[in-house]
Amino acid sequence: MPGNTWGHSFRITTAGESHGPGNVVIIDGVPSGLELSVDDLLPDLARRRPGQSSIVTQRKEADQPRILSGVFEGRTTGTSIAILIENTDQRSRDYSDIQKKYRPGHADYTFDAKYGFRDYRGGGRSSARETTVRVAAGAVAKKLLASVGVEVLGYVVQVGDIRASINDPANISLDQVEANMVRCPDAKAADQMIELIERVRSERDSIGGVAEVVATGVPPGWGEPVFDKLKADLGKAMFSLPAVVGVEYGAGFAVATARGSENNDHFVYRGGRITTDSNRHGGMLGGISSGTPIVLRCAVKPTSSIPMEQPTVTQDGEATTISTKGRHDPCLLPRFVPMAEAMMALTLADHMLRQRAMAASEG
Repeated sequence: MPGNTWGHSFRITTAGESHGPGNVVIIDGVPSGLELSVDDLLPDLARRRPGQSSIVTQRKEADQPRILSGVFEGRTTGTSIAILIENTDQRSRDYSDIQKKYRPGHADYTFDAKYGFRDYRGGGRSSARETTVRVAAGAVAKKLLASVGVEVLGYVVQVGDIRASINDPANISLDQVEANMVRCPDAKAADQMIELIERVRSERDSIGGVAEVVATGVPPGWGEPVFDKLKADLGKAMFSLPAVVGVEYGAGFAVATARGSENNDHFVYRGGRITTDSNRHGGMLGGISSGTPIVLRCAVKPTSSIPMEQPTVTQDGEATTISTKGRHDPCLLPRFVPMAEAMMALTLADHMLRQRAMAASEG
C-alpha cells in the first residue's frame, strides 16, 4: 500500500504536491461534537507558513484552509473531515533547470528509481509543502487532546553549534517560543542562532539543528506493547517529516555512557499518584506512557536546496553542476516546529482513542 495514510483509530490520508493546485487531508476517527472551525487551524498554519520572517523562505502562501466535510454548525459530525489548502504562489519556472539533473540531498534520484518518473517542480510529493495539511490535521488532534488536558509544544534547542539552555521542558510556554523568529525559548541563544542563520544565508549555504517537542498531561497507559509502542510510533511519525535524520527521547543517546544507577528514574508517590523523581525515560517505559511529560528531540539536516554551485549528474549519468534556484529556507528549524508538534499530536490522539476503545471493550 502507498504510504499516504497515518494512524489507526485517528487516521489521516494526505494528497498533493509542492507545485500542484493544492494539498488535501482526510481525517477519520474524530468523535462527533468536538467544536471545530477554520479559526482553530489558523494559528499553527501561520507558524508553519512561508514568508513569515527574514530567516525563512520568501514564498508567499496565505495557507487559508477550507473545511470541506465533517463539520456542521461548528461541531464535528463524526464522519470524515476533509481540509483543502490551495497553493497560490508556485514559481515552477525556477525548477526547469533541474528537470534532468539530480539535486544533492534531495529525493530526485530515488523517486526516479522507484517510479521511473517524477514531478521535478520543487520536489513534488517529497516537498515539505505537503506538511501544510498535516499541520491542519494536527490542530484538530490538539483540540481533541486538549479536551482531556493534554498539550503539545515544540521549540528549537540547537542551530549549528549554538545550543539553548532549557531547565525544564515541561514549563516552557508558547509565549516564550513565539517571542523570536527562530522559536527558541532561550532569548540569548536565539539571538546567536538568528545571526548564524543570516550569516549562512549570505554565504549561499544552509544550516541544520535540533527541535524538542514536549507533551504534558498525558496519563499513564497510552501505547501498545511490542510493535505499536508509543515511542516507536512517535519515532516513525517524526521520521516521516522531511529532513529529519535522527530522533531521541528522554536522555537519548546520553544513556550510552551512563550506568544503570545513574540512568534509572526512581518511583515516588507524590500528589496522590505514582510518578518518578526525574524524567530520563522521557515519559515512556516499555513503550507505554508513564504519566510524566513526553520529551523527544529531532535532528534536522541543513536545507538541501542551496544556491551554491555543486557537482552532480544528469539522468543519463553525465557529469554537470547545479545551483538550486527558487526560494528556500536557510534553516528549516523555525518552520519545522509546528510540523513536529502536529505529528506528535496526531500520534497521541491515535493512542488516546485506542486506549479508550480498549477500556470500553473491557468494561
